[in-house]
Amino acid sequence: MSSFRLAYKFFLYRLKSFRLHGIHSPFVFDLYHQAICHDGTYMAYPVIERLRAKLKKNKQEIEVTDLGAGSRVSQTYRRRISEIARISAKSPKYGQLLFRLINYFQPRQVLELGTSLGLTTAYLAAANKKAAITTFEGCPNIANHALQNFRELKLKNISLIPGNLDQSLPDFVANLDQIDFVYFDGNHRYESTIRYYQRCQQKHTQNSVFVFDDIYWSSEMEKAWKEICRDPTVTLSIDLFQVGLIFFRQKQPKQHFTLWY
Repeated sequence: MSSFRLAYKFFLYRLKSFRLHGIHSPFVFDLYHQAICHDGTYMAYPVIERLRAKLKKNKQEIEVTDLGAGSRVSQTYRRRISEIARISAKSPKYGQLLFRLINYFQPRQVLELGTSLGLTTAYLAAANKKAAITTFEGCPNIANHALQNFRELKLKNISLIPGNLDQSLPDFVANLDQIDFVYFDGNHRYESTIRYYQRCQQKHTQNSVFVFDDIYWSSEMEKAWKEICRDPTVTLSIDLFQVGLIFFRQKQPKQHFTLWY
């Protein structure tokens, strides 16, 4: 996405978004106050951020295989760990938001589609060490570095599945009884986003939470996000600009919120 288009979309988002006092849904009011806008800290935050700082100084080059939206065919090139940590890793603001969402909802079966170096995975895992965190990473070399990071952080509730998500996700989901929480950050194309959503949606419950990253990253992602919000099984959607939240609460009237974050 061009910086101009992204800035324009952010401007429109700010015009539409509102804060806590404008929320009339008790569920959304409490979620916004207790999790989304919670400004306290947790012990896991500085531990993970020290690792981020260390990775940003790591000049080692690795061979990267790109299976995402950067190319329609697999590309292989070399990148420094420091560059991946700086550009590809989710910022502390949104990693910590995911931590708070896990801490708030306490899901047991958590999927992350797109591991990168595992900083966001670490936030997911540290928030509920009783949860089973399964993360998928397309590049084997990046996956190996993520595993090293999990060991350094002593996180033992993470399983990493390397390889092409189109091949690994269907069989994994088929063997699950339900999915409680999914963070979609594996491929930013329209078709792939819809396909992954439909695959995971088959195992949702009324308490499941689906989080989509970069919902305005491109026209394809915005189209996918809007289509998912219209899904009849979705009763509540929340637009935080950088990420979007989807809920399937059966007793919740269908609503969409654009919240200031």
